[in-house]
Amino acid sequence: MQDSTSAGTLVLGIDVGGTKTHLRAFAGDHRVVDHVRSSAGWRPHDTAAAVARLTGLVRETLPSGARPSALAVGAHACETPRQCARIRDGLESAFGVPVLVVGDAELLVPAAGLDKGVGLVAGTGSVAVGRLPDGTAVQVGGWGAVLGDEGGAAGLVREAARAVWAAHDRGEEPDELALGLVASLGVPEVPALGAALESATDVSAEWGRHAPVVFAAAEAGSTLARAVIADAGRSLAALVARLAARGAVVDDVVVAGGTVLSQPALYDALTAGLAATVPAARTRPLREPPVEGAVALARSLL
Repeated sequence: MQDSTSAGTLVLGIDVGGTKTHLRAFAGDHRVVDHVRSSAGWRPHDTAAAVARLTGLVRETLPSGARPSALAVGAHACETPRQCARIRDGLESAFGVPVLVVGDAELLVPAAGLDKGVGLVAGTGSVAVGRLPDGTAVQVGGWGAVLGDEGGAAGLVREAARAVWAAHDRGEEPDELALGLVASLGVPEVPALGAALESATDVSAEWGRHAPVVFAAAEAGSTLARAVIADAGRSLAALVARLAARGAVVDDVVVAGGTVLSQPALYDALTAGLAATVPAARTRPLREPPVEGAVALARSLL
């Protein structure tokens, strides 16, 4: 994507992720703001609260007297076009400039410098987004740790617990995965894992922080852990396959998220899954922060 903005034009991109919010502003090629803060308290389903939070962020971080010429936001948990449009309308009313609001996964493709492709996130949760030939955005996955998010950290822990319980029911001795989960969750034995998981108040975050146990157990030789990781990679590949089946362009799959990019075993399982189901798809690990995608989208509004 080419930067055609002038030095006097201020473009603003915001990535509201599940953990942190990242704002960048550019005047031409000059970066004037680069600000990161926690996303705690982000409530996209409450339009007024979301708009107030974003307008406050912009006004607090831009230099005194500066006004954006265009603004784009990638918003975590902004799950439908209608929901994103409500936030967009509120921001346009507040700033009087063109605004685009999309789900945060839609930032990945432009952040990679591409015009089309799939954005695939596997961090705490998992989701994939693509576009149909007519430009319509399509999202698959992202249903939360209780029902979905296969391949994300929380989903890995859920499936690891299921695998450990099944092995217990078969009368098998606890292996490295079972022992790791028992220790990480602070319970005395495998049957107690259920109560520990069910007691979580923030399921995704509280389950997800135990995901390193799964990878450590796999490295220690646990066949259960290795099977869980292989299944997670196939599940992530299945998200791309669903997009392809709906007609989305899937030649390039831009991959982001702390879980998949920090764990080679999961990334390898994803590429193996894609080779089996969508062989034309090429994975591209995202090297730039997703906020660069928001900046590129903001520039496209001018």
